[in-house]
Amino acid sequence: MLAKPRNILTFIMLLLISFVTLLTACNGSQDANMSSDNNQTKNSGKPVLRILSSSENKDFDPQNPNGNGIIADFMKTQDFDVQFVLKGSVDSMSELTNNTGAYDAVWLANSQWILMGDKNKKVKDQKSIMTSPVVWGIKKSVAEQLGFIGKEVTVQQLSDAVQNKKLKFAMTSASQSNSGASAYMGFLYALLNNPQTITMEDLHRSDLAPKMRSLLSGVNRGSGSSEWLKDLFLKSNYDAMVNYESVLITTNNNLVASGKEPLYLIYPVNGMTVADYSLGYINNSKDEQETRFKALQDYLMLSDVQKKILSTGRRTGMGGIVTGADPSVFNKNWGIDTTRLLSPIVFPEPEVTLEALNLYQTTFKKPSFTVFCIDYSGSMSGNGGEKGVKSAMDLLLTQAKAKESLLQSSSEDVVVVLPFNSNIIAKWTAVGPQQFPDLLKRVKELAADGGTNIYLPAIEALNILKDVDQEKYVTSVVLMTDGISNGSLKDFTNMYNKIQKDIPVFSITFGDADESQLKSISDLTRADVFPSGGDLVASFKKVRGYN
Repeated sequence: MLAKPRNILTFIMLLLISFVTLLTACNGSQDANMSSDNNQTKNSGKPVLRILSSSENKDFDPQNPNGNGIIADFMKTQDFDVQFVLKGSVDSMSELTNNTGAYDAVWLANSQWILMGDKNKKVKDQKSIMTSPVVWGIKKSVAEQLGFIGKEVTVQQLSDAVQNKKLKFAMTSASQSNSGASAYMGFLYALLNNPQTITMEDLHRSDLAPKMRSLLSGVNRGSGSSEWLKDLFLKSNYDAMVNYESVLITTNNNLVASGKEPLYLIYPVNGMTVADYSLGYINNSKDEQETRFKALQDYLMLSDVQKKILSTGRRTGMGGIVTGADPSVFNKNWGIDTTRLLSPIVFPEPEVTLEALNLYQTTFKKPSFTVFCIDYSGSMSGNGGEKGVKSAMDLLLTQAKAKESLLQSSSEDVVVVLPFNSNIIAKWTAVGPQQFPDLLKRVKELAADGGTNIYLPAIEALNILKDVDQEKYVTSVVLMTDGISNGSLKDFTNMYNKIQKDIPVFSITFGDADESQLKSISDLTRADVFPSGGDLVASFKKVRGYN
């Protein structure tokens, strides 16, 4: 029996509505990467435990093809997946304050960042999975010249070596990376003569600033990432680096494999800090997620798994004392002593730590001299680039906004802006935050127009920086562009090789920027390229952590 035409039409319409609804639901689930009901991943369909993690845990990420496989092995035995969201320390702290609903757990290099960010007290059941002291790695020949081999070394002795022009070192930003922040807090304790705990009054003692500035004057390259600093060190010829013991072990393995001199590890007796890699559950009232979290945490604490973690160069066990360590990993010839009890400093109250990081930015760290080459070509007006650049510079130059991300400037920081298209349009200079408002006004008033030549402003930036005293300033160039450039890489290369100075040229790309051109510049200058991915301000925050 045939249906009436009207009924057939109604049936077809209902089918179409059902199909569209189903398609929309599927796409919505994919866009969010998980459903709202059971946190399913878009790839496997399994529920997912989403972890906010320090970038230092990158090798534990089960999606990392070069990872250590420890959590990937765990996932093979479970009916759920584990997903890492890797962020820097400051961004992780911000996420804990503003966006805990997006995560089920947090695993940061230092529990202090959890303490500072968890203002709503959502994190519970924290356990330290492993530890790694933050120490100095100094070329063994240099350590011998300094008389450090086999000796207990203080922070003051390291500072004296810096002052006597016998030691320079690379270090991550204390306001952006945990290894830099940890080292810096150790310096503070030592230079304050190891108080029981650091107070606000201690931070503002008149004798502290000159001591800290003296020590940090030895920084010859900065970074926003501990792993990136390691990679930079391996392709450069620096004498020393402050980093995690585990990263320095990996560095030495690479150096030895390349026939190069290894680093000798120095553990400051009066100012050492230890990363505790604390894993905690974010309580969003999801019982099934808490069960999954506990399964993962229990797995990571198993004896056999702890041995695997030990093989990565992290320490396991009480007090940092390691039993059964592979001597090829924890090599005593590199200054590593696994039998000695580690006595790290105790971090102060969160508000004191935050004030210390603010003082690092505005008072203590080595001043920066940065040249920003900003693309104002015509295409910038149509792809959001012009708006993005102006927002990014607003973040840098408006100190109230910069402070939210611990990116504020000191009174001695120098900012030069070279707006360009086919030519250099202008040269604007500001010294210290008092001159920033006028500079920002000029940046915002300029309109995009013309073609693109990235090499012209990059060469001019080198010309500006070649005479800057690198004993006084950390120098760098930030190139922001959206296009394929005219001009010649050869001219830039000739200029860079001629001046014989370590000046990194970082790039931020958006629109149709030719990343191959920019990568050639970053490879030559030992810098990096940061694709904006549509969020120029976020990329700008990253690159600021490197200078």
